[in-house]
Amino acid sequence: MSNSTYAWFQCYGIEIEYMIVDRQSLCVRPISDLLLRDADGVIQSELEFDDMAWSNELLAHVIELKTNGPVGCLPGVAERFQDQVQRINQLLSNHDCQLMPTGMHPWMDPIGEKKLWQHDYHTVYETFDRIFNCSGHGWANLQSMHINLPFEGEQQFQVLHSAIRVLLPLLPAIAASSPIVERRATGLSDNRMEFYRNNSRKIPEIAGSVVPELITSIEQYQTQILKSIYDATAPYDPDGVLRFEWCNARGAITRFDRNAIEIRVIDAQECPAGDLAIAELVVAILKYLCEEKSKHITELSAATNLAFLSDLFLDSIRNADETEIANPDYLQVFGIEEKALNAGEFWSAMYQRHEGQLSDAAQSHWQVLLEEGPLAKRILQAVGPQLQNLQQVYGQLCDCLRDGVAFRSNPG
Repeated sequence: MSNSTYAWFQCYGIEIEYMIVDRQSLCVRPISDLLLRDADGVIQSELEFDDMAWSNELLAHVIELKTNGPVGCLPGVAERFQDQVQRINQLLSNHDCQLMPTGMHPWMDPIGEKKLWQHDYHTVYETFDRIFNCSGHGWANLQSMHINLPFEGEQQFQVLHSAIRVLLPLLPAIAASSPIVERRATGLSDNRMEFYRNNSRKIPEIAGSVVPELITSIEQYQTQILKSIYDATAPYDPDGVLRFEWCNARGAITRFDRNAIEIRVIDAQECPAGDLAIAELVVAILKYLCEEKSKHITELSAATNLAFLSDLFLDSIRNADETEIANPDYLQVFGIEEKALNAGEFWSAMYQRHEGQLSDAAQSHWQVLLEEGPLAKRILQAVGPQLQNLQQVYGQLCDCLRDGVAFRSNPG
């Protein structure tokens, strides 16, 4: 997103992170600086290619692809990301490497294999590492897709923040793609978010409950969330290196520097078409909540207390589409009359309501999500009960990313 002000749903910003891995072993390779150098001749933290951009991340084996500024609509954006994936894979082939999708690497040792970005902007990463020791999975091993949604003025901020707040707990239920850690199925569908929510436990004000608190004004946000973060980090960060809005680690953070709210709880999918399919439906639901229920969404959000939303979020991390939702008041926020249903049924109902607003490509990918479940479930089914097919399956996921196709647990 740029510094310009846009009204809600006028434009969007998408960011997707990928791992760089060896083409043979699929182990992580910390060569993002070499990739950026090969693309432009010099090592720098960000490269712009017309409407797309690449940038480094905290760890040297991760590369972020993003829209270069806001885009007016989401259909067609997946193809732009796919073009960049192919371009990157071509450059990485010179190093016998390729990109790997999903929310976490399934056998990376974050302690032994962590390598921070060493070039411009490294002071920020070194500060995080000094305070939090970024050797854990939640720092050194995680890839996500972010959706940036603009707002214009106090009322749009208040309503959009409330809408995102109530939907956010169920995003991992459909987007989880990280069921395996260090060659072990942990029983959680979304290990990335489990590690993420505990990343900054040393300073709990940074992440809160991950689900944002109920906020009714920009002033309240500045005081209750940002000031509390800055005050809590000050003893560890006397130079104020982290005194910026992005230090907030909630699942949705407000970026007043670009008047947008950034949603961070969606695992990277197997290909850009999967990420954008989820983004299209998320946007459609939020638009419905903001425009159809704008007069009541804050009250509805207030009626759904943080404890309930946090518990629902934790259930989604563990159980994905099998998460039980037994709160009629919550379901009525989304226009669902049933007293109880599971998260798979919730997303099916949302898809049926908003299907006509989705692109053909998004509809096609949603058929896979609704028939076979989130990517985490498909991965577990494909690797087998003893994870005997682990390397083969993640090789197939790399192929899905390369080719821009959905991963099916039972192809054909």
